[in-house]
Amino acid sequence: MIVVTTPMCKEIVEWAGLADFKVNKHPDNEDGDFAILLSESKTDMDSLAIKLNTFSQIAQSIIAVSNSLYDKGLIEDRVSYDEVNRIFEDLDSEFINSWFEDMDTIRNSNSGKSVKVYSEFLKDIVKDIGAKIVDSKAVDGYDYVVYPDYLTDKVKSSEDIDDDSLTFIEIPTHGNVSKSPVERAKQRYSILINSLQ
Repeated sequence: MIVVTTPMCKEIVEWAGLADFKVNKHPDNEDGDFAILLSESKTDMDSLAIKLNTFSQIAQSIIAVSNSLYDKGLIEDRVSYDEVNRIFEDLDSEFINSWFEDMDTIRNSNSGKSVKVYSEFLKDIVKDIGAKIVDSKAVDGYDYVVYPDYLTDKVKSSEDIDDDSLTFIEIPTHGNVSKSPVERAKQRYSILINSLQ
């Protein structure tokens, strides 16, 4: 069986225990039997869609990919939660360690903050850091606008960018971020946490 994954999911497949697989931004362009890709992506072949927006989603995805590969007979052992924890520990990232140590404090400090979010994937992170997501300034009121860099023009046409009471937070995506899911999450969490202070 030939497994194909996208560059954004490559590390997850490696951490899940598979050494031999193909990587292509467009899995359908490969001769493959099974694809592992982000939940927003589509393919015609049998596939497993994963989310990699938050640290917990990354951990859950490693387990899900490992279980799927094990069930297909492609790896000998499933990855355990202890092994996933060791993966995070081995990354030796000061930010990741402080996130796990201070997440309750971070969530409490953001609990009263109202944020309008222009992307589903960013909502996962905004919720994880404890902020409240709102849809309408007139109904709910908000002080922060979070959006992916590819929606800058839409935000500028939809929001009053000259309103000094609003803080606009642009989050990098696609070619502007690391292919590593942990580094990508770390960058986005850092921007959000620092901007919501």
